[in-house]
Amino acid sequence: MVAGTPLETRDKTIWDGGASFSRRNRLYRLAFIVTWGLLAAWTPPPLRGWRRLILRLFGARIAPTAIVYGSARIWSPANLTMEDHSVIGPRTTIYAMAPIRLGAYAIVSQGAHLCAGTHDVESPAFQLHTRPIVIGTRAWVAAEAFVGPGVTIGDGAVLGARAVAMRDIAAWTIAAGNPARPLRPRHIRFDAA
Repeated sequence: MVAGTPLETRDKTIWDGGASFSRRNRLYRLAFIVTWGLLAAWTPPPLRGWRRLILRLFGARIAPTAIVYGSARIWSPANLTMEDHSVIGPRTTIYAMAPIRLGAYAIVSQGAHLCAGTHDVESPAFQLHTRPIVIGTRAWVAAEAFVGPGVTIGDGAVLGARAVAMRDIAAWTIAAGNPARPLRPRHIRFDAA
């Protein structure tokens, strides 16, 4: 057998994996994409309450103080939880095929990508696998960083700009690079007034 060729059986090629999501799920996401595009994607930043309402109508659990920019792309609001004062910044991709939770005061900066799914590259059907992502309280995913399936960015941790986290980042740690590696602990300064 030559690598990269389909495995032939008597009746069909084994590569026929079928859809990963039900028709109902696909229709739900289509309805959300159309609604978001017509009613939210173009809205200015101050209309955050309107965007929260639309996300809630599609099943998101969002605190009244959370902020989502209109240019954010969210795969499935039903898998999104945002706690108090958390932020999803401009041009982010929230690929929520599995639950994604942002803790209080967590920030996902512009252009960042949270991806809760991957594929089994050794399966002839290229089967989809999903795992939840957690962005901890006061954590920051900086500009254009990537967070992979099943990753937890711990409380207070920082994932630097354009870094790639395919493994957990410990709480109160600053990490950067591809793959992301710990650089140093994060300490909050409370300067005297």
